Amino acid sequence: MKEKRITKTIIEKYCQHLKDDEKSSATVAKYMRDVCYFAAYAKDRIIDKSLTLAYKAELTEKYTVSSANSMLAAMNSFLRFAGWQEFCVKQYRVQKKVYCSIEKELGKDEYIRLIQTAESKGNDRLSLVIQCICATGIRVSELRYITVEALKSGRADVSCKGKTRTVFLVGRLRKKLLMYVKKENIASGEIFVTKTGKTMNRSNIWREMKALCDMANVLPDKVFPHNLRHLFAKTFYTLEKDIAKLADILGHANINTTRIYIMTTGAEHIQKLENMQLVT
Repeated sequence: MKEKRITKTIIEKYCQHLKDDEKSSATVAKYMRDVCYFAAYAKDRIIDKSLTLAYKAELTEKYTVSSANSMLAAMNSFLRFAGWQEFCVKQYRVQKKVYCSIEKELGKDEYIRLIQTAESKGNDRLSLVIQCICATGIRVSELRYITVEALKSGRADVSCKGKTRTVFLVGRLRKKLLMYVKKENIASGEIFVTKTGKTMNRSNIWREMKALCDMANVLPDKVFPHNLRHLFAKTFYTLEKDIAKLADILGHANINTTRIYIMTTGAEHIQKLENMQLVT
């Protein structure tokens, strides 16, 4: 029987498998990082169930349960690709979260302060990136679809994870973006690019947003690009109360994913309990 050991070749083949499966670049990077961590743990040892169970136990000593589960998902995916599915392990059961942490929920007033701070620092591009994500609900990786051509038509056809959806650009956003492309002499193509002409990515935007925190008086833990998408989702749901429509707008295949986006801190729920006046 051929010994089951992790090699550089099989890791490279797995990476190509993820790309062929049309996983996003962020997903590929995340899975590869976790698989390489598992490979470093395994070293040259033979892969068997006792090893993967020991790895599972070690993860819980170093990481939160949610982080450990995420890393185990990557390991299991790799094991199935290698044909070693008998060594996969079960993830830890986690009670479903009903409320999000108030320390990480970005409020609309804080969002506005971030925009105003970016503008006061002369960073019009960042101000518009923040508004573009929050006003449309797009992912950071989808910013490349916000082009001059999309701006003229008022809509962008966004492709992500094998699906294509239409993202509408509201009037006030279009007006601001038209002024920006005119000032920057952007005649066609992507609107949000770096000085070298490359697409702005998550790390570019994250770094620039973090630099606004002190001046905007917003906690750094609340300031990251994906939180703008959450703010869009919560604002839309507050107005419409239509989770199915929201899932379509966000490009979610599973409505349970959308539920995560509209979690509140529980303040609303507490107020309703207070209003019941069941304590004499």
